[in-house]
Amino acid sequence: MESIKSIIKSNYKGSTATAKMVAEEIARRYGEAEVKNYDPYYNCLTFKQWLANNFRVKRGERAIPSITYVDRKDEHGEVISTYPKRVNLFYYLQVEPIN
Repeated sequence: MESIKSIIKSNYKGSTATAKMVAEEIARRYGEAEVKNYDPYYNCLTFKQWLANNFRVKRGERAIPSITYVDRKDEHGEVISTYPKRVNLFYYLQVEPIN
């Protein structure tokens, strides 16, 4: 089987604050040693992103809460406001390939 990193890329936009928040939750759940494996671009995705990449969330797994910021644009494409949106993520240890 190919590694997850070789086949998956998320739409993570690079917020260090949200990456830190998720890393803290990974450390709480799996230990500090696991944080070095955390890569928000490849192994911590939403439910739909995992499904699109032929993985499913294991039964009983709980999402890792995160926040993203969404731009609201006018009819000309200009950003008129930005608002926070809750995002539920799943770490690669919480998923399995779909056969």
